[in-house]
Amino acid sequence: MMLTLTEVHTYYGKSHILLGVSLEVQPGEVVGLLGRNGVGKSTTLKTIMGLVRPSGGHVRFEGREIAGTAPHRLAHAGLAWVPEDRRIFRLLTVMENLRTGLDRPGMTEARRRELLDKVYAHFPVLAERRSQAGGTLSGGEQQMLAIARAMMLEPKIILLDEPTEGLMPRMVGQIREIITLLHQDRVAILLVEQNVPLTLDVSDRVYIMEKGLVRHHATAAELRADHAVIHQYLGV
Repeated sequence: MMLTLTEVHTYYGKSHILLGVSLEVQPGEVVGLLGRNGVGKSTTLKTIMGLVRPSGGHVRFEGREIAGTAPHRLAHAGLAWVPEDRRIFRLLTVMENLRTGLDRPGMTEARRRELLDKVYAHFPVLAERRSQAGGTLSGGEQQMLAIARAMMLEPKIILLDEPTEGLMPRMVGQIREIITLLHQDRVAILLVEQNVPLTLDVSDRVYIMEKGLVRHHATAAELRADHAVIHQYLGV
């Protein structure tokens, strides 16, 4: 198993946010994590990435316990995170943003160029704007840059937190295509989204959270046909 959470509990101060979350992601699989606002989806990703330390349970990556491991160590191990606020370097150029994902031991200049060429092939708009400051890109282009920077790490799994939030429909379609490309490249994805149709379209399996717990788990195909569950937990 690529990533496994078992009975994970997480607090923010005295607030008990995750009340025993369990889920798993297999190699090369796209797994959706759905739920209304405030149910703990983003906290789940932050707990995986070591930004919030769980008070109980286990977080395992490729069988190894990683709870509380520093984010940069997880990145070097093959676990990438694209946060909801993207966190690009606004004053750096597109090229400079991408190269921050290449600064790791053993990376040759030839391999750096190879990865840059691959990313530019996937994201032609970034190739066109390689000398442009990240902060001057549109919201959709910044999201592409954030995902592309994660790809530079050659991750085994990417955690995507609300990648289509606030984007125009055309950009949402492009993000969908990027997720599909990553899936074809056998990169596992744990996708947190409010866009239910998109999540059901790109995911292999889906977990639904409510009040800090996973309340439902099914394949995307099963969930597409279960309108009662979608309405009960997601209100759509």
